[in-house]
Amino acid sequence: MSTGRGRGRLARPATAVACGLAALAALAALAPEAAAGAVAGASGSGPLAAGPAAATSAPAVGNAVPGATPGAAAGGGSAGAGAAAGGGAGTQAAEFPPMSQTLSDVRQNGCRKPAARAADRPSWSQVFLRPEAVWPLSRGAGVTVAVIGSGVDAGAGSGSGALAGRLTLGPRLHGDGDAGRDCVGHGTALATLVAGRRPADGGPSGVAPAAKVLAVAATDDAGSTNADLLARGIRAAADAGARIGLVGAPIAEAAPALADAVGYATAKGMLLVAPVGPDNQAVNAPVYPAGYPGVLAVAAIGSDGAPAGAGVSDSGGGSAGQAGGAAAALGPGRTSRVDVTAPGEGLLAAGPGGGTFTATGPSYAAALVAGTAALVLGRSPSLTVEQLADRLRSTAYRPGTALPDPAVGWGAVDPVTAVGAPAAAGAAAGSTPAATADPVVVPPPPDGRPVRLASAVTGVSLGGAALLGLAAAAARVGRRRAAGQAGRNGQDGAGTPTAE
Repeated sequence: MSTGRGRGRLARPATAVACGLAALAALAALAPEAAAGAVAGASGSGPLAAGPAAATSAPAVGNAVPGATPGAAAGGGSAGAGAAAGGGAGTQAAEFPPMSQTLSDVRQNGCRKPAARAADRPSWSQVFLRPEAVWPLSRGAGVTVAVIGSGVDAGAGSGSGALAGRLTLGPRLHGDGDAGRDCVGHGTALATLVAGRRPADGGPSGVAPAAKVLAVAATDDAGSTNADLLARGIRAAADAGARIGLVGAPIAEAAPALADAVGYATAKGMLLVAPVGPDNQAVNAPVYPAGYPGVLAVAAIGSDGAPAGAGVSDSGGGSAGQAGGAAAALGPGRTSRVDVTAPGEGLLAAGPGGGTFTATGPSYAAALVAGTAALVLGRSPSLTVEQLADRLRSTAYRPGTALPDPAVGWGAVDPVTAVGAPAAAGAAAGSTPAATADPVVVPPPPDGRPVRLASAVTGVSLGGAALLGLAAAAARVGRRRAAGQAGRNGQDGAGTPTAE
């Protein structure tokens, strides 16, 4: 009986081993799926090593949807983070009042009122573009970006304002005073998207937080402008030494004075960045100055990478609204080109007097591109206007279609690659024009099957070894206990008298 009890003790570890191995086999069967998620989440490459980091959501050359959420990938983040951030930011954006390019009721209701509160989380565009990944290389210091539009609130440049110490108030070309009065608020939003400081509470910041802003007011108080005002504003910005000129208010008609101003600015070394259409309006023809050669024309995309931010005319001549609308506002007969795109839907931006507003439209996308250009010049100040434009085009996320694509041009602007990629050196030398530049290769995620297989085999081996070791130890304990019991039984037999 005692021997039977000893064998029972030895049998339990063996049974446990068998059960453990069975469970381990089941876990190994499930391991590839778990490993797949781990590999997908860790497949990004370094942001400055070989262009934009490639998570599973990053578009690959030749087979991807334009701007398929590469934002998180730019920092090697988890797949789909750009879209996720976009969704979250979209919910957050709904909590803030909208910013518009014009203020039609300014005579009845006065200038735009400050927003009631400020956002404490970054806009999804910051997650998408990841400019902070290159801030150790450049924050735009030493670069002046002229914001040519409704003006920039002087309060943003003083005290704890987003542009404190970096805002210069230029001329007001319509009405009295300088450019420090922004009745519409649109110019202030653009300026902070370009160069707003990073707030301590984690709210939205500009792409180039060390760049300087030159405010040039070239609209009336309602935000309306004309070719003469824009031409004078562009010339004033170029004469003031701005390296980048952001034109926030486009017009529908070409004009010799405006074309001459574009040529003048280029000759003075200022790159003009302009939206391909007005915010939230359908257009069927080029707008200016984006329609002129030498101007970097910018369209907007949403958090899903699809064109967004301006209505598209339907076949009946009406407006199809924003649903599916191209930021390039591609209506019937439109011939305006698009150079690059950037986030331009549901952004969070500062307004006059403080607070956060929701901003949607290609003008805000143009502000992000202007900020990216400031980052590039902050590191490579010797670039010419043509070289800078080529750098931005040739390092953009490719749309996977024939280039330039009518809706998204060369793709979504990429601050990480534009500032840090070795490929950009060719553009800096002027030897790689944008039209013939080799595509920026965004490598697809590595095949995770060998990794999963190796992980599963390693896990089974290590787990089996551990369980076998445990079984051996249990067996030794069982043998010692059995031997001890047998000894006690022997002693009992020798020391107990038996009846004759």
